[in-house]
Amino acid sequence: MKARRKPSARRRGKPVKTIDEYIDRSAPEVQPILRRVRATIARAVPGATETISYGIPAFKLTRIVVYFAAFRSHIGLYPPVKGDAALERAVAPYAGEKGNLRFPLARKIPYGLIARVAKFRARSVSGSSSSSSAAR
Repeated sequence: MKARRKPSARRRGKPVKTIDEYIDRSAPEVQPILRRVRATIARAVPGATETISYGIPAFKLTRIVVYFAAFRSHIGLYPPVKGDAALERAVAPYAGEKGNLRFPLARKIPYGLIARVAKFRARSVSGSSSSSSAAR
């Protein structure tokens, strides 16, 4: 007999409207992880606004900085990291087939790395709205 998958927050009932609602609808064992991922990103990108986009939590400046989501066996972080060789090497063990990051629930979640990704993405998003980046 095939084990039933636990439905994700975006498959149960009405679509979620807030990150709190998304976390509350997630599996109980993953809720503390999602709360910590959320807090990590909020600290890394203090000016970002929380939103739900494509049915999952996201942080936005002028554009989306990062999305995160809970799955049966991992936490996903999107979009892929591009443009920082050292950071690309650091996230390589977690890269999915399209470059999105997958942090297995069976292993320790690298919150420091999530913060680094969020900060890098915030600089990328902020830099894309100006003519040149101070980091270059």
